[in-house]
Amino acid sequence: MSDERAVIAKRVDSGATADTSEITDLARSAGYEVVGELTQRRKEDAAFHFGEGKVEELAALVAETDASVVIVDNRLGPYQTYNIGGKLPEGVEVIDRFTLILEIFGQRAQTRKAQLQVELAELRYELPRAEAKASLAKRDERPGFMGLGEYDESRERDIKAQISNITDELDAIADKEETRREQRRESGFDLVALAGYTNAGKSTLLRQLAAELDVDENENRHPDLQRTAESEDRLFTTLGTTTRRAETGKRNVLLTDTVGFVSDLPHWLVESFQSTLDSVYRADLVLLVVDASESVEQMREKLVTCHDTLYQRNEAPIVTVLNKIDRVDPEELARKQDALTALAPNPVTVSGLTGENVDALRDRVEAELPDWREERLLLPMTDDTMSLVSWIHDHGHVETETYDDDHVTLAFEASPAVVEQARSKAERLTTSAGEEATEAQRERSAQTDEPAQTDGGPSA
Repeated sequence: MSDERAVIAKRVDSGATADTSEITDLARSAGYEVVGELTQRRKEDAAFHFGEGKVEELAALVAETDASVVIVDNRLGPYQTYNIGGKLPEGVEVIDRFTLILEIFGQRAQTRKAQLQVELAELRYELPRAEAKASLAKRDERPGFMGLGEYDESRERDIKAQISNITDELDAIADKEETRREQRRESGFDLVALAGYTNAGKSTLLRQLAAELDVDENENRHPDLQRTAESEDRLFTTLGTTTRRAETGKRNVLLTDTVGFVSDLPHWLVESFQSTLDSVYRADLVLLVVDASESVEQMREKLVTCHDTLYQRNEAPIVTVLNKIDRVDPEELARKQDALTALAPNPVTVSGLTGENVDALRDRVEAELPDWREERLLLPMTDDTMSLVSWIHDHGHVETETYDDDHVTLAFEASPAVVEQARSKAERLTTSAGEEATEAQRERSAQTDEPAQTDGGPSA
């Protein structure tokens, strides 16, 4: 991680408020030491983004604080980046909001899928800049025009080819993950996703809900059970997805923690992480986690952004979880709930840190998941019957289990897929038992009807 000194700069339109809290957190999350900040309220300048006088003020602040990086909490065009850099002391780098986010993603990418998604986002970010370089170089016939670098006519084609190759590989990974999701459902698991803004406490909440936290990680366990996500007070601790079995009650639940949302993300960046977001879009239930200690305005803005992202493709029910209630007094929490009723009807209030109300969240998860079906099976007592009984216990919830000399009767609840599998297994078991009974009857009949002597041997 970087240990460089950075100055934060942000422009907002006239009348807006320049909030630098998130970009400061992002910068620190990337490892920068934030040593100063500068804001401006005015319309965007085509050449410098800021007003030229404000850029000169920025240069003075950089020199005063001995910063080596300027982080702009806006999206800069390639020309604006160059123009601002030309006003700053020599050697000072200018990066915008999305370059910073990609830098953090690159630091956190551990899996092949995460690394591919980061690379895809970087290429999509670079493509318009490469096109701009090419356009300027062609127009002015001067390689490196405006300091944008030497023109390489093949660079655009290379980027587009890389994007195509990475997209194909991510599609293949997505197909495998979709197959795995269906296998999980067929195995009786309900899939629940944790969504929400970064630092809302999703990973801490996962630790509260996850079962078997004390199990030796080297033991042979269900392949879906992974190490619990880190619970650190930094952004993007969870870049990929972390899936753990959750303890909610009678249902078998797999809970997935995903990368947190960040405000003002461009379409190309969200699309680059489509494979990760599929774990949210294709879940049976989404828990939308919100930091209850933030202001109503912040909570409302984040809820709107999350809803815009989730409701585009998500078909599962969404339950809003107001987390970190240990930081809010009850009266304030009640006022916030009232103010956000339209966006967050009937939320669950919890503290992932202390565990307060987590049991209520477990009950809500059970209540919101797709309905199970009730089934009753009469099974013949055979050598394979107990294997089927054990399978039903593992994949559903057995209400009653009774035995007599020849049969086992099971009354249970399970997902429709598991009920159909149980019926099929029971039918095969019954058929097999019937065939064995018929064969045994044939053998008895053969023994009764055979002649007194066979092949000169003694009688039976």
